[in-house]
This record gives sequence, structure tokens and C-alpha cells, in this order.
Amino acid sequence: MPSYDYRCNSCGRKINLFYKSYKDYDAATAAGTHTCPHCGSRQLTRLISRVAIPKPGRDYKQMSSNEMLSVMEGGNSREVGEMFHELGADQGITDPAFGEITERLRGGDSPEAIERDLGTSDSGE
Repeated sequence: MPSYDYRCNSCGRKINLFYKSYKDYDAATAAGTHTCPHCGSRQLTRLISRVAIPKPGRDYKQMSSNEMLSVMEGGNSREVGEMFHELGADQGITDPAFGEITERLRGGDSPEAIERDLGTSDSGE
């Protein structure tokens, strides 16, 4: 059921009008019958609400090894974390360290910071 936000130009209130279908909304717009339920005025201004557009996701399971390497070398730790998360869940990886690393990457931590905190960096000795 579509709903639309308006501001009444007479009383200043924000209102929300509901219609059974888009066809009903179009008919009310054409006839000019949108009415403020508080004061009865037809002097309404349509408000445009924020619109959320979902970001298209990647299917890491369908990537070639070269595409995965490109993600790893791309420098976006969140994207690497998402890839680890998706692939690790698919493989049933239950290692707590892998889970911690994955979540930290997904949160935006740099691989260097994670490596330093976990003490896994190779000091060359």
C-alpha cells in the first residue's frame, strides 16, 4: 500500500496519506483531492523522503582465483573481510582466529594492524 508524505501549507503539519494502489494515488493527484486531515486544506506540498539504494553485492564464490587476488590486492579491507566471511562460511571454517580476523577486516581494520595485534607478523628471524 503506497504512502506519501506531505506538508500542509495552511497548518504546517507533516502528514502521511495512504492509498490502496498507485492507481488511486494517481487519480487523487489528477483530481486534486489530497486533503489535510487536520484542517481540511488542499494546499499540500509533497515531501520527498530519503531513498536507500542497496549496493550491489559480489558473489565471491563465483570469482576466479585472479579476481580474488585482485580483491586481496585492492587495499579495501572491508571487501577482503566480506570475501573471507562468505568463503569461510561456505567452507565451514570454524577457527576462532579466522573468525576474529574476518570480523576485524569487515569492520575496516587494516591487515597490518590485525597482524600486529595478533602477533603473527614474520620478523624474519
